[in-house]
Amino acid sequence: MLTQKDLIFFRIQSPLPDPMHKIAATLLLFITFFTSQSQNAYWQQRVEYSMNVSLDVATHRVNGTQRLVYYNNSPDTLTKVYYHLYFNAFQPGSMMDVRSRNLPDPDRRVMDRISKLTDTEIGYQHIQSLTQDGKETSHRVNGTLLEVTLTKPLLPKTKTTFDMKFESQVPIQIRRSGRNNREGIAYSMTQWYPKMAEYDYQGWHAYQYVAREFHGVWGDFDVKITIDPSYVIGGTGKLQNADKIGHGYEKAGAKVERAPGNLTWHFIAKDVIDFTWAADPEYTHDRVQVPNGPEVHFFYQKNEKTAENWKKMQDYAVQTFQHLNKYFGKYPFDTYSVIQGGDGGMEYPMCTLILGEGPLTGVTGTMAHEIAHSWYQMTLASNESLYAWMDEGFTDFASSEARATFFPTENPHAGSYASYFSLVASGLQEIAGQHSDHFSTNRAYGTAAYSEGAIFLQQLKYLIGNESFYKGMLQYYNTWKMKHPEPNDFVRVMEKVSGLQLHWYLRYWIYTTKRIDYAITSVAEKDGNAYVTLDRLGEFPMPIDLMVTYQDGSMELFYISTNELLGNKPAEDNAVKRNVLTAWPWVNPSYSLKLSKPVAAITSIEIDPSQRMADINRKNNVWVLGDKTSEYKDPTR
Repeated sequence: MLTQKDLIFFRIQSPLPDPMHKIAATLLLFITFFTSQSQNAYWQQRVEYSMNVSLDVATHRVNGTQRLVYYNNSPDTLTKVYYHLYFNAFQPGSMMDVRSRNLPDPDRRVMDRISKLTDTEIGYQHIQSLTQDGKETSHRVNGTLLEVTLTKPLLPKTKTTFDMKFESQVPIQIRRSGRNNREGIAYSMTQWYPKMAEYDYQGWHAYQYVAREFHGVWGDFDVKITIDPSYVIGGTGKLQNADKIGHGYEKAGAKVERAPGNLTWHFIAKDVIDFTWAADPEYTHDRVQVPNGPEVHFFYQKNEKTAENWKKMQDYAVQTFQHLNKYFGKYPFDTYSVIQGGDGGMEYPMCTLILGEGPLTGVTGTMAHEIAHSWYQMTLASNESLYAWMDEGFTDFASSEARATFFPTENPHAGSYASYFSLVASGLQEIAGQHSDHFSTNRAYGTAAYSEGAIFLQQLKYLIGNESFYKGMLQYYNTWKMKHPEPNDFVRVMEKVSGLQLHWYLRYWIYTTKRIDYAITSVAEKDGNAYVTLDRLGEFPMPIDLMVTYQDGSMELFYISTNELLGNKPAEDNAVKRNVLTAWPWVNPSYSLKLSKPVAAITSIEIDPSQRMADINRKNNVWVLGDKTSEYKDPTR
């Protein structure tokens, strides 16, 4: 059965002169797909943006110029390119509007609000002119996309320059982008400029903006923003002219020399996939230094609802960076900004926009999650539209473990498991490995992306052991940072580190809705020995940790690998005796083992005492001597 990834319309972006070339090109594309992205064959496009924009705070309109140098590092000749025009989604009748009004559980922040926007409240991006290497292009707008026919084909390993003039209207904030949000922040300028779509071995990722996730091209940004001088800006990149700006950016004791009139802020960001900023005349600007890490800036409206929590949050942010640096890789930039703005929390390169009000646990939880996105999406830029579980799920996993350093909890991932079990019980579960906009309910998407993605990693610990897991996470980061890793790229790193086969696990967890359910179905005695029978009731095979506790207080672990793993995970607790048994073939519904003691000597038997396996019925995982709810069969009767 084909997965979503198999159902790719392989595109040839250049005219092919003869049928043999078509056959060769098609064969090459199939080979490229089925071998995924090896490090040797890997390539990615590159962009260099230079933008000069002005925001009129009276009309909420942006006028700007954009020069984009686009590097075609692909083996293909391109005859078209595509830009995203995200602001166009905030118009009545847009795909985002229609989708929201037809979902059974629409995002409460969107609902039918787009349909009610007036002409002065909508968002738009109008392209006033666009040239390629000085020549006018032919282009047309299709919803939130701009399709550009090139004046001349762009050959492999060459570059071209696009010059654009554009005007945008910043919409009333509905979702992420916009002005005058519910906490009174003036401008959240996210997805605010015409943005080149990504092209890779799968072709163009020119998705309409319907709801959720994004994908971007790696590159550099040189951005000048002119605005009313009372406004303070925080966002992506490093400010280049702090001596002209002030607003807390200048060094202690430095003299600020402002010219009269509007201020022009100049930011530069290198090796990022996007550029975001926010502006408000009432921002307080604080900053703290992470030891051996970035300087972290905080922009927020200081009042009775924010002042105390945002001060406390600063130390928690430092701890978050320290934990993530240690276990998941070194943050690659020397600055980061936590900005009050947006409609919840959303990640961007070198910054995040989060809501500023609410309880300390909520604000810090959002902060930690969005900071962790600097690893999963802003450094390891997997396609979050196609693989939201690699983005949101890995982020949820890392941020939950980081947050547990300052809000200790016995199991930082318990919420993810509870969410997954609840979705399974509801009957609404869908395959996690589909485009994020195409889930039938927001609930199914949220659980698949966040909870199932986090469980994917926690179960991976169960499969390969803690030591191999964290070693693998660091190697994955160092191998694929500043690139676009795919699911198989991650799995291959983990296979190389652990020496175990894991692609079966990826297929089952991400591309099916099969469930794990193991049970202890029989504990019997013969010739003074206990015999235990385990049944696989679910369709999802897994290795088994079986813990036996004896009446004398001693414990013994029986490890039963699955044949798909092609090996055994290392012992995780040397204080407990471990017995490695014959692997359990996935086709066999049952497995029996012999214990060297009688049933009466046993206190309890438990499948997966660490509870890392997402077994949908834990009640049948434990047998207790004398417990009538535990099934016990004596073959002598």
